[in-house]
Amino acid sequence: MRRKVILTCAVTGNITTPEQTPYLPITPEQIANAAIDAAKAGAAVAHIHVRDPETGKPSMSLDLYKEVVDRIRSSGTDVVINLTTGPGGRFDPSRDNPRVAGPNSTLLPPEKRVEHIVALKPEIATLDLNTMWSGNAVVINAPWSVTKMAELIYSVGTIPELEVFDSGDIGLAKNLMEQGVLKGPCLFQVCMGIRWGFDWDPQTLNYAKSILPPGSPWAAFAIGRMEFPMLMQAWLLGGHVRVGLEDNIYLNKGELATSNTVLVERAVRLLREFGVEPMTAAEARAELSQVGGWSR
Repeated sequence: MRRKVILTCAVTGNITTPEQTPYLPITPEQIANAAIDAAKAGAAVAHIHVRDPETGKPSMSLDLYKEVVDRIRSSGTDVVINLTTGPGGRFDPSRDNPRVAGPNSTLLPPEKRVEHIVALKPEIATLDLNTMWSGNAVVINAPWSVTKMAELIYSVGTIPELEVFDSGDIGLAKNLMEQGVLKGPCLFQVCMGIRWGFDWDPQTLNYAKSILPPGSPWAAFAIGRMEFPMLMQAWLLGGHVRVGLEDNIYLNKGELATSNTVLVERAVRLLREFGVEPMTAAEARAELSQVGGWSR
């Protein structure tokens, strides 16, 4: 078992809503400060989405991403920046004509989904491999779209973090590695507890780990009340870990987490109870230097 792990904080996501918790970072300043504070509390990586400051809804605005990234980079806080490429992959079939996109569709060309990656060149960009029903829409990540996104991510020296939600996603990753689209060894993030995907239990995580390509660095997280139990399970199985308001809004049953920082602090306390230290950003970079395409 590892004695040091990479702790990622996913600070806002695109599913959690301001109606669920008043502590969700919304504006670029709030999101950047959440990432900075999480890093000071022990997170080596900040996983970032952006939101419309007026509505709180998910956004893909390059200007918003740029403001967040500029604020973090100018703060003097060392943290590995991980930007999402998940938005732009949803199709909501119209009830009258399923061939026609309904109001919740967000499908965009792959070039648009990674526009902010090409412009801002973060160290890591997530690359979702799932095609599945999620909420009120179908998430679609066609192999040709994933291929183009990966090409553009690698072109600016960023590495993809492959987000996998079920066993077929890992199969797709292996196929893309065989084709040379993905440069092994690849970094995987096992996403647990999302309906119709991997369940949030130890047996499922052990199975997911067992079918990853040999030698793959990986992390895992679970949403909701299983965030902390699965954090420790990921460590026990040799993986890295993640917490944050994207995944879970509670510190304890019925008690809202007042910030991302308190979730990070609790994760650090739990890890240290078992003699495990969170890596610094510099240590995380050294750990990730084994990943194919890493050039930082």
